[in-house]
Amino acid sequence: MMKGLSTKKTWLLCATMFISCAPMGLVVSASAADTATKSTKAGQSATGKAGATTASAPPKPSGTTQQSTTTVSAAEPTAKASGGGEQLFVTASRRRTKLEDSAINISVVDKKLMQKERINDIRDLSSFVPGLTITDTGPGSSGNIIMRGLSSASTSTFGTNTNNSVGVYLGEVPLYADFKMIDIDQLEVLQGPQGTLYGLGTLAGAVRYMPHRPDLNKWSADMTSKVFGESHSDSPGGEVTGTFNIPIIKDHVAFRTVLGYYNDPGFMDYNYTLKNPGVSSPQAGTGTFGTPGQQAENYNRRRDLNYDHTFTTRNQLLVQVNPNIKAYLTYMHQETKTGGRQANGAGVMGTSEYESPWRYAEPSDRTTDLFSGEFFFNLFHFAQLVHTAAYTHQTVDYTEDNTDLLIDLDYGYQEYPKFSSYAKNHYKYTQFNEELRLVSTHKGPVSWVLGGFYNDLKSDYDRHEYTPGYAQWAGIDRPDNLEYASIVHNKTQERAVYGELTYHIIKGLQITGGFRYFDYDALVTGGTALPLFQTYPGVNYSMNHGTTGANGTIWKANVSYRFNPNIMAYFTYSTGYRVGGANRVAPCQMPMNPNTQHACALPNEMFYEPDKTRNVELGVRGNFFHRRLVFTLAGYNIDWTNVQIPGQTKYGNVGITKNGAAAVSRGFDASVNVRVTPNFTVSATYAYTDAHLTKYSPDLVSNVLGSYPGRPGDRLPGSTKNSGSIIANYTIPLDNGRSLQLNWATTYVGSIYSRVGLEGYGYRMPSYVTHRAALTYNTKQWSLDLFVNNLTNQYAVTAVSNDSSSIRSRDGVTERYYAYSVLTPRTFGLEGRVHF
Repeated sequence: MMKGLSTKKTWLLCATMFISCAPMGLVVSASAADTATKSTKAGQSATGKAGATTASAPPKPSGTTQQSTTTVSAAEPTAKASGGGEQLFVTASRRRTKLEDSAINISVVDKKLMQKERINDIRDLSSFVPGLTITDTGPGSSGNIIMRGLSSASTSTFGTNTNNSVGVYLGEVPLYADFKMIDIDQLEVLQGPQGTLYGLGTLAGAVRYMPHRPDLNKWSADMTSKVFGESHSDSPGGEVTGTFNIPIIKDHVAFRTVLGYYNDPGFMDYNYTLKNPGVSSPQAGTGTFGTPGQQAENYNRRRDLNYDHTFTTRNQLLVQVNPNIKAYLTYMHQETKTGGRQANGAGVMGTSEYESPWRYAEPSDRTTDLFSGEFFFNLFHFAQLVHTAAYTHQTVDYTEDNTDLLIDLDYGYQEYPKFSSYAKNHYKYTQFNEELRLVSTHKGPVSWVLGGFYNDLKSDYDRHEYTPGYAQWAGIDRPDNLEYASIVHNKTQERAVYGELTYHIIKGLQITGGFRYFDYDALVTGGTALPLFQTYPGVNYSMNHGTTGANGTIWKANVSYRFNPNIMAYFTYSTGYRVGGANRVAPCQMPMNPNTQHACALPNEMFYEPDKTRNVELGVRGNFFHRRLVFTLAGYNIDWTNVQIPGQTKYGNVGITKNGAAAVSRGFDASVNVRVTPNFTVSATYAYTDAHLTKYSPDLVSNVLGSYPGRPGDRLPGSTKNSGSIIANYTIPLDNGRSLQLNWATTYVGSIYSRVGLEGYGYRMPSYVTHRAALTYNTKQWSLDLFVNNLTNQYAVTAVSNDSSSIRSRDGVTERYYAYSVLTPRTFGLEGRVHF
């Protein structure tokens, strides 16, 4: 079941230890990077928070010192809240504060909930955070994150590996990868635009992974092992993770490392991959794969190709010079391999719900490395200086069936009876970002944050499309059958300064104002080649380049007031932005030669501009019966202007981003947590989102039949209008600190549009309900968990590629372009944890 680690991975485990030799900088006690801790409850049973806690809470009274919220050690347990509730801390405001004292809309998923619901990566998160949709397209990509309906692009079964409208952070470091959630203290989800403090990519909000930090004085080890089975899979799966904390010099140096290997066996079958491309028949007639004998002659049957083989490690070195100076040095590495998409062909040619009809296997290999340094030091009792720097390197290699794309371009390739095509894609992303900020710690009614930010993002993309056997059949001297090649290099540099100031006017009342000024430049260089029309073995690219840039200022205003100890209300006006940039397509070489094929971008197709959001939000948070009932309700209206929308180049129908639409998102988020008895808790979330266009947008959607406009009122794609969850936890205390815990979770996901307003043969993905349950036996040192996810084995479509107009035959060739990503079927297993 579990495959052994490769020699490369073994060396890598050893190499990560060398991080302890890295040069050191300065550090700070009680930094914003310190993760939140929760109170230890006297006589507490094994129950805990049962759901994501959403809060936008009141200010400290006038005159409250900031020292009380910024210099308490994150390692110290906090006081127990009245009524037996646990007190959570967050750092979303760039200072460590109680959740109930954070005057922003934030949802927190703590470590206990992550364990109970087996949240391993960001794709599992949306079921428990109101207003958040994360498309599960399988391990081949990180999935598209959509908050409060802010998405304009059509869905895709290939997912995404790049930035979108939601910023993702590991502590203080922005990143573009879906690292596995091992040894994460909690997740902080900031709903609504977060442009002033977070800037880059926080058009709709931000998600922060808050890692557990090294302990300077305590050795510890935590091990987890899981074995599980999936419906429609031929083999079991398993996971092994380990966390080790090693004090090196008491009170000064500690090292913490986490390791994990994930082996999900997969459940999608590729039963019609060509045995001998260019020789084997891709089909045996219009709409048929032929007789069993013909299928055996032409196809290989590949089982469970959407497997997930992931190795991950995160390593932190903490060096504390004294209580006012400390630093964290981090190295992370993750490799994910899969053999195919988690998608079917929407029943084309009689294929089943868990069967892919494509002619080629579609493996994907993603490798990510992150190096970061976070340096904190207190400047007397006046301010905290924080300096972070990070370098991220990611490579993505994947293969896709390219046959239908070339057929749709109508170049006549289908006249070759054995015609098929595949494309090999290689992405490389490198990102360097640096931030310097001051956070006030002095006493008084005024607190502030002031900072500067720099980001340098580079991407290199090359694509090679092959047509096995076609060159020989057409009498072309091209033994490698390379039909198309492109190379593109993008570079975007952003600079920003920002600040926020909070004034505690009177007891219970505070106001906050903030700004951010940003400036960026973008460059694209690239070229295309059509080797079938060039002398072998040459690949001669037609190269071109272009530049663009923009700047702007965004704002935030917030006021909150606590009416009494139990009720608080807030009002926020905030803005967010997403930088523009260069499309990953080679520029056209002008003038154009009308007698040859082209796949390139015209000057007006090479770049796209920033888009912005403006959010008005009103919320209320309350608790009753000594915090046995806690609730949050927030309503919002977000105007989205100069929306970045999908498009296609005139030549070659290459996908690009462009501007030209306007939209609005209106709705509300709600959450409630009820402690029915000391051992029984129930929590629930609900979100309603109405996101639609407000401006006529010509040619917003394109397919093989033409272009379609987006009209005012057209619903935006990719997210639900209604969603919710209910989680129940019941604990049976036993003797000697043991307990038996029962957990049940039900989630509802409303219908999702695959395209804006269902234009261009868009598809309305039906709503669905899933259930998960677990029975856990806990002791002081170890626990055993029997679980089942998707208890009823619900089948559901989570994303769509292309549209139903592509289900057709051209000159006898049946296209297989249309695809549905599908929900993971029933998963059941056993998980054990042990702590030393």
